[in-house]
Amino acid sequence: MTTTSTSIVVYDPELAGPEHIALAGFLGGYRGLTRDAYALDLRQFVAFCDERHLGLFEVRRSDIETYGRELEARGRATATVGRRLCTVTGFYRYAEEEGLIAHSPAVHVRRPRIDYESHAIGLDRNEVGALLVAAGLGPAAEHALVSLLALNGLRVSETIGADIEALGLERGHRTLTIVRKGGKTVTIPLAPRTARAVDLAIGERDSGPIFVTADGRRLDRHGGQPGRSAGRPPCGDHQANWPAHVAPRIHYGSPRCWGAAARRARSCLTC
Repeated sequence: MTTTSTSIVVYDPELAGPEHIALAGFLGGYRGLTRDAYALDLRQFVAFCDERHLGLFEVRRSDIETYGRELEARGRATATVGRRLCTVTGFYRYAEEEGLIAHSPAVHVRRPRIDYESHAIGLDRNEVGALLVAAGLGPAAEHALVSLLALNGLRVSETIGADIEALGLERGHRTLTIVRKGGKTVTIPLAPRTARAVDLAIGERDSGPIFVTADGRRLDRHGGQPGRSAGRPPCGDHQANWPAHVAPRIHYGSPRCWGAAARRARSCLTC
């Protein structure tokens, strides 16, 4: 009985064959979340090849085309299919450049057309103002969270990954050092109102994450909850305590959800 594995074997110079060398070499050119994403794409492609008893260097263009159509049949988004085919193409390009294969089978693979025009609905000035005012009526941590996201334009990972020790003072301005996408460390200035909100969120603590859950753990993308929708009302609910039940959700929601949250906040202020 033969068993297949979707894991990518760690490179061992003495035991690795050309396919393993190509996998290790290709992934070795990346790090962090980019490497993790490429590794996931390649694991799924390796699993596809294993199911058909194909070696990575036995694959033809038709096989890669079939892989793309199979992803579409599974209901994967167009952008996801395009990215995974792009990863496969990059892998075979690397193998060809390193002389491991004579010709890349993915050179002329058709990728789905992706609409790069953004259809996201952003907030206008009034909605951002309503969002900040409503957040200010709630707990200090929610006010600080929304202030960093709305006024400084930070990503979710940058905001909840920030530590108290990263706060500083430069030329009379309060600053915060964050880790950007790709591992780049930058120092950003904080508006006075944002700095005050962060100070109130920190309280008497002098170390650790800026945003923590009730039991002291670092806040995660789901507001400290075990699931994205665990313990939360539907988006359409209207409650006077808007910040308490919306703020943990809107900071990772789509711009459309931000707009709905701001309009809900504005109505909460008048009720």
